[in-house]
Amino acid sequence: MNPVIGKYIVLAGIGLVLVGLIVWLFGDKLGWLGRLPGDIRVTGENGSGFYFPIVTCIVVSIVLNLVIALVRRFF
Repeated sequence: MNPVIGKYIVLAGIGLVLVGLIVWLFGDKLGWLGRLPGDIRVTGENGSGFYFPIVTCIVVSIVLNLVIALVRRFF
């Protein structure tokens, strides 16, 4: 097995731990994250509905792309 793969797995684990700590410590301040303007919410008459956070997905995608580009640049 290639040792570089092990390095990437360790980096991914460290990143996951950091994200978990941020959500754990600042989770109450991140309530806006799933309710950005542009997120699609359709509610039916009987209370059922559909929710798709399209703008939230775009924002998370941009942030993750920036983080991955920084990691690839420095490692």
